[in-house]
Amino acid sequence: MSLVEKIHTDMVGAMKQRAVDRLSTLRMVKAALKNKEIDQRAPVTDAQAVQVLTTLIKQRRDSIEQFTKGNRPELAEKEAAEIVVIEEYMPKAAGDEELRQLVTSTVADLRAQGVPLGPKDMGSVMKAIQAKIQASGLRADGRLVSEMVKAALAG
Repeated sequence: MSLVEKIHTDMVGAMKQRAVDRLSTLRMVKAALKNKEIDQRAPVTDAQAVQVLTTLIKQRRDSIEQFTKGNRPELAEKEAAEIVVIEEYMPKAAGDEELRQLVTSTVADLRAQGVPLGPKDMGSVMKAIQAKIQASGLRADGRLVSEMVKAALAG
């Protein structure tokens, strides 16, 4: 079952259970996926669906930050609850140790290939690491990966 189908099935289940908050979040997710499908004029793949979900989570995190600054904790809580529902459909997040190992192995592989690596080679290293993360079916916070790569290239 594809990710889009699973979201639809869970949405029907939320309707039957009368889970109002979960249902509204799943409807929002489904609408975002449908918009992506309309934009590209083709069905959404699971990889594209994960990208859409990642974008939705980023938007929610930004909203939480703004609501917290604006002294609106009830709205920040609502956004946090939406993140929890959306993350159910995301691939497993890579742990810090797992990411550190991936970064060090990628940097070592590139150096073994004779590629001179310095701070200005950050982009190429990040691209290689992101490809490995996607291939392994994991997900990772880009800022965290970036910090690890900077540390690896500096050391």
